[in-house]
Amino acid sequence: MTDMNSANMNDFSLDSRVLAGSLTAKLNAVREAGFSQITLCADDLVTHPEGVDAAVAVVQASGLAVTGFQVACDFEGQTGPLHAFKVDLAQAMLRLCQALRCQVLVLPASRLPAVSDDTSAVLRDLRQLAMLAIPLNIKIAYQGWAGGALVQGYLGAWDLVCEVDMPNLGLGLECQEVLTANMPLDDLQADLDMLDPERIFLVQLTDLLAGAVQPVRVLPGDGAHREALAALVTSLHGLGYRGSYNLAAFNDDYAVMPAHHVAQRARSAALWLGQDVLQRSVPLPNQIRLRRSLTV
Repeated sequence: MTDMNSANMNDFSLDSRVLAGSLTAKLNAVREAGFSQITLCADDLVTHPEGVDAAVAVVQASGLAVTGFQVACDFEGQTGPLHAFKVDLAQAMLRLCQALRCQVLVLPASRLPAVSDDTSAVLRDLRQLAMLAIPLNIKIAYQGWAGGALVQGYLGAWDLVCEVDMPNLGLGLECQEVLTANMPLDDLQADLDMLDPERIFLVQLTDLLAGAVQPVRVLPGDGAHREALAALVTSLHGLGYRGSYNLAAFNDDYAVMPAHHVAQRARSAALWLGQDVLQRSVPLPNQIRLRRSLTV
């Protein structure tokens, strides 16, 4: 069997939404596939039959680090009672994130239209959320995506991150936008060069297959964009990104497969990315892995 350390498996996490079954089944499948990290979402905790506290205990007992906590709360851009309700919801999500000992809350851009076209309400709310997260030592990874009402791409999300200018507000980079754009490598590199690698808090990777209605998300290397994915990861590494890559390819077919089977497919994806794409050297025992200061 391939040496897992040679692929730097610690650079990769597996998204719980990729896997079917209970929280315990997901944790076991991820650990048995050789991962040391997982990303979770609120549903993993609140649907646990013994309650949230028991779910948190199960996660901590698994030995897996929680790289990111995914929330979809349509937080930013509202006013009045709806704004107050969303702030209360966000505070609850931050507390769950802290309970998991997770330092990155992943916030997809809101699906609700903002009350102001000049983004003032969005900037206000992102700044408020970042301030609420500071005492908890949590970073906010703001993520543009196709379903966002105002922010549908990573460059739009990055513009807002820069305007807010809070140290714990950064970017959650979701690669589907890059893959579907089919942009030339030079154009991709030019876009990525505008980002600060220290403000990219999580990169989510997926591959795509052509579907009858929309593309089907599959694990990296299993779809039609193998070369584009390799170019994206190589470009991010050259930019100086040394954070985690989250394998986030959830689809209806994976949802009916045994969790351990899908986790093993994810293991193959991580091995391909770690060995064939990144080709990183293995840190010496007890050596701290350099990130931003590493010469690229």
